[in-house]
Amino acid sequence: MELELLLNAIVAGLLLGGFYAAVTLGISVSFGILDIVNIAHPAFIILGSYIAYIISTQLGIDPIVVAIVMLPVFFALGSAVYQVYYVSFERRGQEALRGLAFFFGLLFVTEVLLILVFGVDYRYVEAAYIGPTLHLGFLEFPLRMLVPAVVSIAMFCCLQLYLSKTFTGRAIMAVSQDPLALRLMAVDPTRIKRIAFSISIATASLAGAFLIIIQPVVPSVSRDYIGIIFAICVLGGLGSLPGTLIAALLLGIIESLTAIYIGPSWAPAVAFGVLLITLAVRPSGLLGR
Repeated sequence: MELELLLNAIVAGLLLGGFYAAVTLGISVSFGILDIVNIAHPAFIILGSYIAYIISTQLGIDPIVVAIVMLPVFFALGSAVYQVYYVSFERRGQEALRGLAFFFGLLFVTEVLLILVFGVDYRYVEAAYIGPTLHLGFLEFPLRMLVPAVVSIAMFCCLQLYLSKTFTGRAIMAVSQDPLALRLMAVDPTRIKRIAFSISIATASLAGAFLIIIQPVVPSVSRDYIGIIFAICVLGGLGSLPGTLIAALLLGIIESLTAIYIGPSWAPAVAFGVLLITLAVRPSGLLGR
């Protein structure tokens, strides 16, 4: 019985980690690769949740399908946000403190607008896989967690292939390290950063759909994920997507085991304790550069 409890806790942690990976993917690109501290990223995730909610409830379309269709819209939104950020702060060399204040403002403005439009009532969606649980022996796989985790890992693999196998992807990996070398190759670093930042915001569309599948949402829930996504990004190693995925799965398992064997209220504290210990031993993170 104890073994069954342990294994189910690990399974639950892996599924939770898959969701954490999707939530953190955009930050891993914008912060880990571009050095842009986009503290407003959770707001775009919540925006993705509400768009999935509107279209899913009105048209009966699966939330994940809605999110995939909305990827180009979020990509364009990310391009617009980066253009404002670049013109107002990065081009003037003021991206450190004022740029951070810009994203803080964007976070709270988005939250207030969502509250004005939707109120503070919890919103949720319906899908065929939200209620059922897949049983493999004594192991339980809630489909509302399994489906987002599988799609999240697929999204990670696709983005990793794009970054490692395409010219634009390799330029994204290089832009924060040596922009001068990119210019010598007739590549505009600003355009590459715009593409990368837009990709980071586009991932919020899927992460938002996963969030509203897993739990009902309100606009203020975005604040709950600010700490965890930056913690996972740093723990995995800045600029490393595989490191981010491993860190997310690891943190998910730690939180699940802590919640079952110690208590749910201890889960965040233990998870961040592991983060601090890991960084003390390996400051660059698990797979950092």
